[in-house]
Amino acid sequence: MDVLDSLDTDHSFSSHMEEWDSMTEEYKQLEEEHKAYKQKVEELKNLQNKLGTSIKKQRKDLLQLSEKLQGCDVPAEYRSRMSDITEKMKERSEVFREIEAFLPKDNGIFLNTTLGRINVTMFSKSAKHRYKEEYEKFKFVMTIIMLFLSLTLRFVLESRVGDAIFHFLLVWYYCTLTLRESILIVNGSRIKGWWVAHHYISTYLTGVGLTWPDSTTYHLFRDQYMDFSIYLSFVQILQYYYQSGCLYRLRALGERHNMDITVEGFQTWMWRGLKFLLPFVYLGHFFQLYNAYTLYQLSLLPECEEWQVLMMSATFFVLFLGNSISTWGTVANKLGDKSHEQRLRRQSLYQLEKCKKPDSSGLHHHRD
Repeated sequence: MDVLDSLDTDHSFSSHMEEWDSMTEEYKQLEEEHKAYKQKVEELKNLQNKLGTSIKKQRKDLLQLSEKLQGCDVPAEYRSRMSDITEKMKERSEVFREIEAFLPKDNGIFLNTTLGRINVTMFSKSAKHRYKEEYEKFKFVMTIIMLFLSLTLRFVLESRVGDAIFHFLLVWYYCTLTLRESILIVNGSRIKGWWVAHHYISTYLTGVGLTWPDSTTYHLFRDQYMDFSIYLSFVQILQYYYQSGCLYRLRALGERHNMDITVEGFQTWMWRGLKFLLPFVYLGHFFQLYNAYTLYQLSLLPECEEWQVLMMSATFFVLFLGNSISTWGTVANKLGDKSHEQRLRRQSLYQLEKCKKPDSSGLHHHRD
C-alpha cells in the first residue's frame, strides 16, 4: 500500500514539474513577445517623428512655391496646369491634416493644465469614432437630465438646495464638455474656435451662478433663468436629433469629416434640410440678450448688493454677441456661396444657349 502511495505521489509531482516546464516555455515566449513589442513601439516613435518632420518640410516647401507662383505671370499654355497644381496643393494640405490626426501633438494649455503632459492622441479610426460617439451620447443624456431638472425646479419644487445642485451639475457638465472637446480637437475634430470659447464662457457663467447667494435679486431672476434652461435644453435636443441625421448623410456622401460633431449653434453644413432650426437658434440668442438686460436692470435696484448680478449680465451679453455674430456669419457665407453658384449656373446656361444659337450672318451668306 505504501509503495502504491509513493508511486502516486511521484506521478503527481512529476506532472507538476511538467506543468512548470510548460509554463516556463510560455514565460520565455512572453518575454520575447514583450521585447518585440518594445522594439515596435520604438520603431513607431521614430516613424512618427520622421513623418512629423516630413510634413513640416512639405508644408514649408508648398508655402514657398505658392508664394513664388503668385508672383509670376502665368503663360496661357500653363494656366490649365497652374489650376491643377493649385487644386492639388489644397488636397495635399488636407492629406497632411489627416496624417497629423494620427500623430502625437501638443495637447494645448487646457489639457496640459488639467491632465498633465500625457499623450491623448488615439491611433486608430475605431478608437476615435468610439470616443466621438461617447461624447455625443454624453451630451444628449446630460441635456435630457438638465431638461428634467429645470422643469422640476420651475414647476414642482422651488428649493435653494435643488437650485445649487442644478448649478453645480451645469458647472461639472461644461467643464467635462470642454475637456472632452479638447481631446477631440487633438484627434482631428473640426470644432470652430467660437464654440470652444462658448463652452469656456458657459463654464464661467454657471460657476458665477453657483456662487450667487440666496437673495431678493436671485429670486427675482430665478424663474426666468429656469425658463431659459428649459428652452435651451429643448433646442439642443432638436439640434442633436437633426444634426446627427444630417452628419450621417453627409459622411456617407464623403462631404463631412468622420470626427465632426453636433454643436449648439448653426454651421454651413447644416444648411441643407435644417434651415427650419434657424428661428429656434435666433430665439435662443435673443433670450440670452433678454437675460443680460434683465440682470442689468436688477443690478440697478437699491437692494442689489451681489457682484454676480452685473457679472452674469455681462457674460450673457458676450454669449449673445458671439453666438449672433457666428450664426450671422455662417448664414451670410452660405447665401454668398449660393448666389455665386447661381451666377455661375446662369453664365453656363448663357454660354450653352449661345453655342446652340445659329450664326445669322452665315445664313444670309448662304442665301446669297
